[in-house]
Amino acid sequence: MEHGGWWSYIRYDEQQDKPAISRALLRRVGSYAAPYRGRVIIMLATIIGITVISLLPPLFFRDLIDHALPQRDAVRLNWLAVGMVLVPVVNGTLGVLQRWLVAQVGEGIISDLRTSLFVHLQRMSLRFFTNTRTGELMSRLNNDVVGAQRAVSGTMVDIVSNVISLVSVLGIMLFFEWRLTLLAIILLPVFIFPARRVGQVLRRVVRRQMTLNAEMNALMNETLNVSGALLVKLFGRAADENGRMRERAQAVRDAGVRQAVISRWFFLGLGLASAFGTAMVFWVGGHLVLSGAFTIGTIVAFSSYLGQLYGPLTALTNSRLEFATSLVSFERVFEVLDLPVEIADRPGAQPLGPVAGAVQFTDVCFTYREGEGVPGATAVALSEVSRFGQPRIARTLSGVDPPAGAKSNGAAESKDGAAAPEVGPDPAAEPAREPRYALHDVSFTVPPGQLVALVGHSGAGKTTITYLLPRLYDVTSGSIAVDGHDIRDITLDSLAATIGMVTQESYLFHDTIRANLLYARPEATAAELEAACRAVNIHTFIADLPDGYDTVVGERGYRLSGGEKQRIAIARVILKDPRILVLDEATSALDSQTEALIQDALERVMRGRTSLVIAHRLSTILAADLILVLQQGRLVEQGTHAALLARGGVYAGLYQTQFRQPVAVA
Repeated sequence: MEHGGWWSYIRYDEQQDKPAISRALLRRVGSYAAPYRGRVIIMLATIIGITVISLLPPLFFRDLIDHALPQRDAVRLNWLAVGMVLVPVVNGTLGVLQRWLVAQVGEGIISDLRTSLFVHLQRMSLRFFTNTRTGELMSRLNNDVVGAQRAVSGTMVDIVSNVISLVSVLGIMLFFEWRLTLLAIILLPVFIFPARRVGQVLRRVVRRQMTLNAEMNALMNETLNVSGALLVKLFGRAADENGRMRERAQAVRDAGVRQAVISRWFFLGLGLASAFGTAMVFWVGGHLVLSGAFTIGTIVAFSSYLGQLYGPLTALTNSRLEFATSLVSFERVFEVLDLPVEIADRPGAQPLGPVAGAVQFTDVCFTYREGEGVPGATAVALSEVSRFGQPRIARTLSGVDPPAGAKSNGAAESKDGAAAPEVGPDPAAEPAREPRYALHDVSFTVPPGQLVALVGHSGAGKTTITYLLPRLYDVTSGSIAVDGHDIRDITLDSLAATIGMVTQESYLFHDTIRANLLYARPEATAAELEAACRAVNIHTFIADLPDGYDTVVGERGYRLSGGEKQRIAIARVILKDPRILVLDEATSALDSQTEALIQDALERVMRGRTSLVIAHRLSTILAADLILVLQQGRLVEQGTHAALLARGGVYAGLYQTQFRQPVAVA
């Protein structure tokens, strides 16, 4: 394809399934204009007004040549001069009004579209985000929405303006001389047939350009954030990343050049056709003037209208191509809006009332591979959306395209590695098999106010349990209940308000410490904020900073140490004041001295709350009312520390290898 030339693109494009530019798609695009119906009507009125007024100057020229000058009519000449001044003044005023209306409608529609897109993405499950690259999401929200904006604010308005102008000019030309008009429009096929052919080519080129832009954005996003930049520096791969960026930037450049050259050759042909048509009309019209069938003023006016005929005709051809390619942007945006929401409130879901905090898992099975174990279910990931004439986006490091129909393995499926056994050959290339569960028939009950410790080897399923409780994922089978209510029958908002979670990786926004803390409860007072920080012994540290609570923590909180970030994350949850507390190895980044500073505070915080804690430290486990021992996704033991030790099973082995020795050394 790189060296096959323009016609090879045409032949290739003709072999592809053509995009469905259906009435349904156009109606859907038009539905976003419904709230702006009044402004659209006024905008159409200004377009008609500008078109009609633009028809007057050739008539003024005709009257000037045929009447005012031959008859030496000074008054008539004065009025014609005034008319020539009024036309641009009125047209300019209407043009400003039209542009304001176009901006109001166009920007309003795109604002609504971008907001709808963002709101829909916020409703997507965590599984969707583990299977979708951030660069692709940014491309949808930025590049594709901007492309749709050009269609609304530019292309569609141009089409309407040029159609009205073309019809008006044809009408007045037919009134002047029907034979010359037919001669002028006989060249229409020269405009139409190449437009159809080039439209197919440009659609594919634009789609390819969008894909290349998404790949380049994904590379920048993954290597220019703090984590990516640190990894590049530690492994000394800056030269490789520079080369990868150079290749992708050059690919974007080549696609842009290809689009520009194809368009330029096409419009060169249109210009030559327009020039040939004008010459033919001049030649035939001149002979009509010589024979006395035409006045000089008429041929001058007709020639002016001829320019107004071919101008809109060429612009319409251009608009048609731009409209066809801009629909690609709408299609890509609508693809996201049409993705099903995996986790949503059930019809009739009720908010959770006063919460005691009882938690119950009943025969819970779960797999991170969406659709496994659920008849008829399909995976939802943005990277798997089928796009006409467009290859799948290449992987960032390997630079190869995933096989068609391949599904993401979801490498970030579980923080504790619960999904690690699932990572392997591409499932699309494997025969049908039994689902691989991260949890198998897990059942346990936690009375209100109790502290539960989750223990087990890496990959046992501890983090999976903490993800299922707040419905970051939904169980594949079985049920989870809070105070006897199935969490699928509880509104997501009330469930989120009930559960506070400190994840294994503490995430902070690139903002101040105060803003990050208030994210849990925006209405919290300064005294409440300070009390939460004192509870985890971080207030003194914050107060000693030059800007105190107004210190900016940097992207992902990288200006703070791991222990400082985790204590701020714990303080943020304390500020939320949830009835159920989940700590996913929340003290894993703390040294023994720092951990000792907050152990008493954590005990005070957990007192009276139902708490599920993943911990590798014996002090936390000894304080637990119930210990759940997980192995390869199964709950193999549960009980108190003393009872499990006496049993001499899996927990006793973990105690000997993971808990007892580190504590003895300390």
